[in-house]
Amino acid sequence: MLLTHATLATMTGGYGLIRDAAVALDGDRIAWAGPMADLPTAFRTLPEHACQGRLVTPGLIDCHTHAIHAGHRAAEFELRLQGASYAQIAQAGGGILSTVTATRAASQDQLLALALPRIDQLIASGATTVEVKSGYGLTIEDELKMLRAAREIALHRPVTVKTTHLAAHAVPPEFTGDAKGYIEKVALPSLRAAHAEGLVDAVDAFCETIAFSTADLAPLFAEARALDLPVKLHAEQLTDQQGAAFAARHQALSADHLEYLSPDGIAAMAAAGTVAVILPGAFYTLRETQAPPIQALRAAQVPMAVATDLNPGSSPLASLTLAMNLACTLFRLTPEEALLGTTAHAARALGLADRGRIAPGLRADLCIWEADHPAELSYRIGATPLHARIYGGRLDA
Repeated sequence: MLLTHATLATMTGGYGLIRDAAVALDGDRIAWAGPMADLPTAFRTLPEHACQGRLVTPGLIDCHTHAIHAGHRAAEFELRLQGASYAQIAQAGGGILSTVTATRAASQDQLLALALPRIDQLIASGATTVEVKSGYGLTIEDELKMLRAAREIALHRPVTVKTTHLAAHAVPPEFTGDAKGYIEKVALPSLRAAHAEGLVDAVDAFCETIAFSTADLAPLFAEARALDLPVKLHAEQLTDQQGAAFAARHQALSADHLEYLSPDGIAAMAAAGTVAVILPGAFYTLRETQAPPIQALRAAQVPMAVATDLNPGSSPLASLTLAMNLACTLFRLTPEEALLGTTAHAARALGLADRGRIAPGLRADLCIWEADHPAELSYRIGATPLHARIYGGRLDA
């Protein structure tokens, strides 16, 4: 296929904007991209799709979701409006553990059926790659059930799914007061079983006062290294637990949330090349007041990704373009940073070097937008002017 007369945002050197551009696709790869005037003769006979000046970007990448879960937490939304905090709800048995109860009761088929409409919403906002975590099972078999359901998504929808083991998400009631025992008896065995079954692409954990300490998590990250699996971490969302520095010491792909990130954590991330994943949906939903240190991350040249954090409690958000708008409005990212955050930097947060930009040899995952400038994608509040999506070189209008 040959896309012609496009406004191209290659996401190389910023937007990498090229007016009146063309993109030649060969199977599931990009063969050539550049100005129409420079189009090589060899590509001029390809079947043409005229973009008529529309904006073409890389396919969007959601690098942090909890799309596999059962139930909802609308009642907690009401409690928060009445003044209850996230930590207070969790300590009273709500929060993550209420979703655990619903998820344990659901079958693998039911979890898949519940997830597909959420994935459809992400696809409608331009997603071509989505990360999906476990973490609402908290038993060996329920964690495996979640990961199996996540793997199945790509059999039913035109989207790449990267699965993340997040058994270290919360301490379940049967292990109250014994976080280390839970890691030893559930998190580690479930990770080994998931790896043996080919169900896991990365390992994540929640480092927080209401979850796990860095000391609790050290054996899990050591096991991930032994299995040659990359790690990432929910870090500094509610308090500063020095999680980002811990993650950086383990060469983590990303540290996510980061509202309470310290200068030491920023320096450690910069030195390790760890991506900062910014999750404005959770900040907005929880009505937080301390924003991530965006200017300090920018000054340290830490790459910033943007994701939905799609989950039933703190971020019931299934639109990447709305996440981009929130990141700009709440955290003062620039529209260019927001788009880099859902393309090139999101790809880096997942360890994927073959997508996130428009360049020869990369995957032919593209979005064609009813827009003429990339800033429009962050400017519109929740509107997704998606004209067509190309996944693996195939047009999905």
